[in-house]
Amino acid sequence: MDESLIREQEAQLQKTGRYYKHICFMAVPVLCMACFLYGVRPLLLCGIAVLTGNLCDRLVSLLRRRVYQGGDFSNESFALVIALLMPVTVDIYVLIAAVISGVLIGKEIFGGYGSYPFNPAAVGYVVAAVSWPEQVFRYPQPYTNIPLWDASMVPVSSAIEDTLRSGGMLNIGSLALGLGEYAAPMGTGAALVILACGLFLWTQKDAHMSASISFLVTCAVIAFFFPRQAGLADSAVLSNILPRLQCVRDELLTGAILFSAVFLINEPYTCVHHRMGRVLYGVLVGVVSMGFRYYGVYETGVCFALLAVNSVSAWIDRTEAKLYHLIHLQADAGKGAAQ
Repeated sequence: MDESLIREQEAQLQKTGRYYKHICFMAVPVLCMACFLYGVRPLLLCGIAVLTGNLCDRLVSLLRRRVYQGGDFSNESFALVIALLMPVTVDIYVLIAAVISGVLIGKEIFGGYGSYPFNPAAVGYVVAAVSWPEQVFRYPQPYTNIPLWDASMVPVSSAIEDTLRSGGMLNIGSLALGLGEYAAPMGTGAALVILACGLFLWTQKDAHMSASISFLVTCAVIAFFFPRQAGLADSAVLSNILPRLQCVRDELLTGAILFSAVFLINEPYTCVHHRMGRVLYGVLVGVVSMGFRYYGVYETGVCFALLAVNSVSAWIDRTEAKLYHLIHLQADAGKGAAQ
């Protein structure tokens, strides 16, 4: 094998390994905010998720007779993302099943590290969402006393999504939405903390702004011009700018939209690799996500959207590479003719 190709592969492995470490590192402030809102149980759930992901990695290494790579934090990062997408009242067996599904079905069944076409965290979450929707889509109110082991008796609801789906407006202040002081998955509500994590990942070159920004802008444009709040969609845009902007705020800060833009979309092996392709990738995920939110039965439609768009990620990469090649050929032909 060519030495330059080997060095390129090693550099790619180092870059992706750093990405997974930073995702685990950035999950810590989100987890701290979840513990502030819900007590100690988020720490327990995330610990169980990380342990499950690590044990899966060790088991696969044993079965495939390969050396266990202690520095590979991909399974742990997938497990943390899955846990933070769950309500704090989720049963432990549901979380374990989600992590096992994400790691074994989403990652290892396709060949393991770097070979999977679908985001493993999204796979694990979707499996749990389809199998146990009553566990995954109902949330307790913040500052509720959550028992450490059995949270089955804690009152839960899906008030946020029920309000939006019925065409209502959220009666929650912007600061409360920014701090996550509403019923939501335990790691997706604190928008201010998530934005700070996204800024760190961007400065470390782990997050591609082109994919995340195009995704958020697409969701915002759809929410602004096609609001699902009663009466706004049929009215003139200029006469209802402020209510439409509130719709944008409500859509972006709920349903794990912002969390997904930071922790899910930029996964190195499932995101498109070229800049213009990443813009198209973010737009497609945004359109499909809002379609799931508007017409689907699941609140966190972005995970379903990611799996759908992941199926064409490689095609987008190949198409853009061919276009670049054709453009360069035409440019070289033009230079040759000029000479």
